[in-house]
Amino acid sequence: MAKSKATSKKGAVMVVGAGVAGMQASLDLASSGYFVHLIDKSPTIGGIMAQLDKTFPTNDCAMCIISPKLVEVGRHLNIQIHPNTEIETLEGEAGNFSVTVKSQPRYIDLKACTACGQCRQVCPVSALNEFNQQLDLREATYMRYPQAIPRGFTIDRNVCIGCGLCEKVCLAGAVHYDDVPRLEDLQVGAVVLAPGNDVFDPSRFDTYNYLNFPNVVTSLEFERILSASGPYRGHLMRPYDREEPKKVAWLQCVGSRNINKCDNSYCSAVCCMYAIKEA
Repeated sequence: MAKSKATSKKGAVMVVGAGVAGMQASLDLASSGYFVHLIDKSPTIGGIMAQLDKTFPTNDCAMCIISPKLVEVGRHLNIQIHPNTEIETLEGEAGNFSVTVKSQPRYIDLKACTACGQCRQVCPVSALNEFNQQLDLREATYMRYPQAIPRGFTIDRNVCIGCGLCEKVCLAGAVHYDDVPRLEDLQVGAVVLAPGNDVFDPSRFDTYNYLNFPNVVTSLEFERILSASGPYRGHLMRPYDREEPKKVAWLQCVGSRNINKCDNSYCSAVCCMYAIKEA
């Protein structure tokens, strides 16, 4: 495992989580003169907002809102993006933190990759597409979504068969099957946490038969179904037979206001809002 020592920058700040909150925090700090280390466990920034079709209450396109921020974060000289990265250790006190971060290999060198897409075109392996909530397939060599920052491809070695086709067609020589995890030591004066959220797993409730009936979907799956960049290109179709549904029922408070099965007594405060938006 390789380990490198990063150059310390006075007044540096670490922002953990590169969703819309983390991106905005990074831009605000960077514009104020601070050097920002923006880390995220995903190969790209943007978080869950990149998966949304429209936003409440204006029905504006979510990607139209965050695309300028994606570009600004990617180009800002005071922001260094650390994709595929998580914190290993954090020590110190306010004003003086020593942080060790671990970056997982993506097997494609971002500095060399031109995002031409040749590697994806020749990839013979398919896997469930996490970005589209597993409603369709993607290649083992993939870019999370078309507007993704950092602008480059990733190889999913969990499904990659090592055929070498992507390496052969890559004119930039960006493919490296021998890539390894890397540790990096960073010195920062403050750490901002913007970890985003996790979506509740409805399979914990057998009442709804989420795992048995393909047409029972989560709100985020429904969002991807409606999206023009989603698996059905914006056409409202049932996952089971790709037919247009005649009626749609919304079940609220799944995963919230329930202390018996999920220990979440609170209201999610968002499901009513996005149900009205989707309707």
